[in-house]
Amino acid sequence: MPFTKINNKMVEAKIMPGQRVFSQRGSMLAYTGEVSFTPNNMGGQGGVMSMIGRRVANEDTPLMTVEGQGSVMFGHGGHNVQVIDLTGDTLYVEADRLLAFDGTLQQSTMFMGQQGGVMGIVRGQVTGQGLFTTKLDGHGSVAVMAHGGVFELPIGPGQPVHVDPQAYVAHRGQVTNKLSTALGWRDMVGRGSGEAFQLELSGHGVVYVQASEEKL
Repeated sequence: MPFTKINNKMVEAKIMPGQRVFSQRGSMLAYTGEVSFTPNNMGGQGGVMSMIGRRVANEDTPLMTVEGQGSVMFGHGGHNVQVIDLTGDTLYVEADRLLAFDGTLQQSTMFMGQQGGVMGIVRGQVTGQGLFTTKLDGHGSVAVMAHGGVFELPIGPGQPVHVDPQAYVAHRGQVTNKLSTALGWRDMVGRGSGEAFQLELSGHGVVYVQASEEKL
């Protein structure tokens, strides 16, 4: 079920019998109809490993299962909201930027080291981002949050994109990422992530970047 943008900071989801939506806890702003909200600490369809992953990373982002029949308005913290529609492909999104997503999507948790090796771990520890990223597969819609809006940058063969890790929101496509440093280790002490680190994404796809370095 697609999300409808009400404005830059709110989306609406139509809930029908037999369908469900997963949302970040505390993101429901209003609803109409007969709709229920049930805590889901298992992280949607990620199962036990999804929950363990978040516990290990101290990133427990509890979700609510939304079911019934009616309309629900979502938003959180006054952040800008971007709707991304998936048509059988895969989206990787920072867990704390995930506002809501269709229950038709398969969810799992990816350890950043899978794509970034040891530097993926360093990225999480030094830049303030988590070690685990939410992976969503299938057909459906996803609503993500960001500061100052979101813009899309295409990634093509031989045309990698470099992003400040704190401005990274999500990416899709056949993309690999690695953390590169612009300074030596001794020079990075006391530096912000944009001054010392860049997240390099290469391959073929799209990266979603927020128009701010502010963390959620």
